[in-house]
Amino acid sequence: MKSKILNTGPERTIALVFETGDEVIPLLEEFAKANALSASRFSAIGALRGAVLGYFDWERKDYDRIPVGEQVEVLSLNGDIALDGDQPTVHAHAVLGRRDGSTVGGHVLQATVQPTLEVLLIESPGYLRKTCDRESGLALIDIDA
Repeated sequence: MKSKILNTGPERTIALVFETGDEVIPLLEEFAKANALSASRFSAIGALRGAVLGYFDWERKDYDRIPVGEQVEVLSLNGDIALDGDQPTVHAHAVLGRRDGSTVGGHVLQATVQPTLEVLLIESPGYLRKTCDRESGLALIDIDA
């Protein structure tokens, strides 16, 4: 993954270009830690050679896994990076396009790039904190934290 700062303020804008074989979520979290990101949002387009998406099952309080074992276009990938405790955590959703024009979407659990993923990331000057929501068991953005 390569990165370039496009703007430094008041909101910092960073372009990230992922390459074939890059794992999206771990690399985004690694980049967030290395660059002290705490309140970011991002969007992306590109393509993947495979992914695992999730659909949150409210009753089980866990994700149903949706394997995507084929080359797909990333039609939309949106998310945020917020602090969960003192660690930046990525939360992303995607809509992926298949060869026949059908789509599949959900929470991004795993995604492997092929050939590229182009991400525009915007870091806000404030902090976003996540706290554990007791009802769902999920770490959710807490505006008041």
